[in-house]
Amino acid sequence: MNKLLNIASRILMSQIFILSGLSKITAYTATQGYMAHMGVPGELLPVVIAVELGGGLLLLVGFQVRVVSFLLAGFCVVTAAMAHNNFADQMQLINFMKNLAMAGGLLMFTQYGAGALSLDRGKA
Repeated sequence: MNKLLNIASRILMSQIFILSGLSKITAYTATQGYMAHMGVPGELLPVVIAVELGGGLLLLVGFQVRVVSFLLAGFCVVTAAMAHNNFADQMQLINFMKNLAMAGGLLMFTQYGAGALSLDRGKA
C-alpha cells in the first residue's frame, strides 16, 4: 500500500505544476501580460515554465525529488507572496493558502523522498 500512496502523492502533487506550465506555454503572451501586471518581468516566463513543467515532471517520475520538492516549495511560497497577496479578494486568499498547503506537502517529499516507485528508489 505504501508504494501506491507514494506514486499517488507524486501524481497528485505534480499535476498542478505540469498543467500550469503547459497552460503558460499555450497562453504565452497573456501570461507575460499577467506577470507584468503583478510586477514580475515577463522575460522571466521561460524560467517559470521551466520550474513548473520541469519540476512537475521530475517530481512525477521521482528523480532528485528531495531537491526538486524543496525548490518547488520555495516557488510556491514566493508565488503566494507575489501573486496572491490581495486578502480582501476571497479567491486570492484561497490561492494564497493553497500555495502554502502545497509548499507543506512538498516539504514532506523533501523530508521523506520519492518512495519505492521512483527513479530515486533506494536513496536515503
